[in-house]
Amino acid sequence: MAKEKAVKEIEDLPGIGETTAAKLRSSNIDSLEKIAVLSPHELSEVSGISVENAKKAIQVARESTTIEYETGESFYEKRKNIGKISTGSKDLNEMIGGGVETNGITEAYGKFSSGKTQLGFQLAVNVQLPVNKGGLEGNVLFIDTEGTFRPERIKSISDAVNLDSNKVLENIIYVRAKSTEQQILTLERADKLIQEKNIKLIIIDSLTSLFRSEFIGRGALGERQQKLNQHVHRLQTLADKYSLAVYVTNQVMDNPGILFGDPTTPIGGNVLAHAATTRLYLRKSKEERRIIKLVDSPYMPEGECVIKITNNGVKD
Repeated sequence: MAKEKAVKEIEDLPGIGETTAAKLRSSNIDSLEKIAVLSPHELSEVSGISVENAKKAIQVARESTTIEYETGESFYEKRKNIGKISTGSKDLNEMIGGGVETNGITEAYGKFSSGKTQLGFQLAVNVQLPVNKGGLEGNVLFIDTEGTFRPERIKSISDAVNLDSNKVLENIIYVRAKSTEQQILTLERADKLIQEKNIKLIIIDSLTSLFRSEFIGRGALGERQQKLNQHVHRLQTLADKYSLAVYVTNQVMDNPGILFGDPTTPIGGNVLAHAATTRLYLRKSKEERRIIKLVDSPYMPEGECVIKITNNGVKD
């Protein structure tokens, strides 16, 4: 009796060959889990196979997928291994729970010159520090969509924390993305780079800039949000898979519907609001000072603190 072929990819399902699999992937149905939750009519309509064959494929997909269960206690033990990168400010570290965490996305939004990029530079340096000094002894993937990366700034911050500035710059893998396609593809192809270069922090400055400029008008809003949603989910997947931290900056707009209070609203809507693990709102104050508000965190209360953006980086 012939041994049954193990079902690992959607091509392995009955009635689904390479051509049908390619058609499914073009519709973002690219895993056994996604097929398992479809109805036979939905799968038939997207793939072009008969409803009967769709039923068989769905049944096999359900049998081939597993759900892993664990107790809250075991998950708590795993959380103890979460890494944290110092921001350079003791007050900011305390407010967000000890630093910028691995296995999650930290979003910083605010107006021009509010300090979002400067905080990113500080993290790009600090992640290379030893663990006992607030780092992860890892390297950085820096995706620049606005042309804001400044090696000179990295050098001055590195000198302030007694790191070899040339070595720090060597450990930052820099990508200047000029389109959403380049931005998305950089992450899609990042697995090998992350493993080979010991990447422990991904920075995107800014996450939404290209999406905002390429998808204009209400007619393009749906497509923009769908692509942005897939993009941030890829970020979270990489964060979980490789235990790395993600720091993204975000642009803002003034919401005319808010008559009282601060009308500043981050771009990206609910897609980004739900995807970000920790959300920070940065505002410029007098001289070097910046006010940072913790808007959302899974376990820390809302709060505010003041930091300084100095020649030596982020300070209390």
